[in-house]
Amino acid sequence: MVFNSLGQVFVGRRINIEIGEAWQMPQGGVDLGEELRDAALRELEEETGITKVSVLAEAPDWYTYEIPRRSVGVALRGKFRGQKQKWFAMRYLGEDHEIDLKRHKPQEFDAFRWVDIDELDSLIVPFKREVYSQVVASFRHLVLRA
Repeated sequence: MVFNSLGQVFVGRRINIEIGEAWQMPQGGVDLGEELRDAALRELEEETGITKVSVLAEAPDWYTYEIPRRSVGVALRGKFRGQKQKWFAMRYLGEDHEIDLKRHKPQEFDAFRWVDIDELDSLIVPFKREVYSQVVASFRHLVLRA
């Protein structure tokens, strides 16, 4: 979860999503032998070009979701039935013009925006909402109000 200086959260719009328009926070996998924090920073850079961050916190728990049966084989390139995730909260220290969604191939997002933490639930695909609720509960105290 990446916060800007106004306490808003970064979300990107997924490219070529077969299950409809989908906004989400950056996320990704952990390479063999990679530390979780390092993986979070690497995935953030790959998906958004964001490198100027301060890591604020690590979620206390792992969160999981399952892809609905009708989407198995379609979502996540057909490779997975769900995910187990460890989340980190970060403060973005750069400027919006520094964000580069084309930084890495394949490109994950075609657009981004900053939203209020309470808007996340309405933007996220239904099968990820419980995880997002848990992430919000873990990091809500980090929101800085302008």
